[in-house]
Amino acid sequence: MDADRFEIFMVATPGLEAPLADEMRELGWSPDIQPGGLTIRGGWTDVWRANLMLRGATRVLARVGSFRALHLAQLDKRARKFPWSDVLRQDQPVKVEAVCKASRIYHAGAAAQRIERAIREELGAPVSADAGIVVKLRIEDDLATISLDTTGPSLHKRGHKPAVAKAPMRETMAAMFLRQMGFDGSQTVLDPMCGSGTFVIEAAEIAAGLAPGRSRSFAFENLAGFDAAAWQRMRDSVVPRQPGLRFFGSDRDAGAIRMSSRNAETAGVENLTRFECRAIGDLARPDAAPGIVIVNPPYGARIGNKGPLFGLHAAMGEVFRSRFQGWRVGIVTSEAGLAKATGLPWQAPGPIVAHGGLKVRLWQTAPL
Repeated sequence: MDADRFEIFMVATPGLEAPLADEMRELGWSPDIQPGGLTIRGGWTDVWRANLMLRGATRVLARVGSFRALHLAQLDKRARKFPWSDVLRQDQPVKVEAVCKASRIYHAGAAAQRIERAIREELGAPVSADAGIVVKLRIEDDLATISLDTTGPSLHKRGHKPAVAKAPMRETMAAMFLRQMGFDGSQTVLDPMCGSGTFVIEAAEIAAGLAPGRSRSFAFENLAGFDAAAWQRMRDSVVPRQPGLRFFGSDRDAGAIRMSSRNAETAGVENLTRFECRAIGDLARPDAAPGIVIVNPPYGARIGNKGPLFGLHAAMGEVFRSRFQGWRVGIVTSEAGLAKATGLPWQAPGPIVAHGGLKVRLWQTAPL
């Protein structure tokens, strides 16, 4: 791999492209927003840094080449001439995924087979359905683009969260919802239905300046030309801070509190966070400056089990109004009716975000 600049695509959760663009600008990039992600031009160090540092991206794709292909024979010929050894290693198994859109080549399976054969016969690398290295072929308007998934397992898998609650908020989404609420690491954060602690732990990590990818490995470590020493220097250059205890979670479920505490410890933020077992009605304002209350309450995915939830939301709204003056409140929900049941003075809701088959939005208030 040389340091040539190429297009790098950061996959975003649909609906959260804008806060991811803000995060990327803060890290010094100038991204172009597209549906489902953002692009920059850069080199391999940008790929490494994006995987290590971005809290809102789902994965990082390196677009390493493209060529025109009007039919399968042409695809086969051009795939064989592609410089696979610049990016792939002979000893690492590869998987190929293909998508065809508005092109004369319309059979994705046949297209993927041509790329697999070229890699196997020209490079000599094995092809396997469960390989850790994924080559993505996209043929659109007869232009074949070759990308490498440089990430491996999705970036929400930070590598330091062993315990997960029943309906978990993904870390990538939690980080972007915090950003939409204006969180910059300096404010107090409280989640009164914390589950496995995602919002609280993400907030503490952001305040502490910890790299989200610090505890895991990435697919790019098995690509050709990977420089392990340079990668280690990049990881070592991230210097954490000690922001103090101002990240609080509570939940009525004792099991959730055990989970959250364990996750905070694994993430190395146990000194910055506090988790307590208490119901929303017993919620007390923490002894800290007014900040952000953020909650992902149950929203009853199926019609028919929403009745009790209206009462819960009304009670929650009353607690926030009476005990949290000066705090800003954010609720993630798929149901506008539940948000309104709180009686809180909502601003216009945020964009629709895809979350596990549901469409959710962030509702937030100004300081109460």
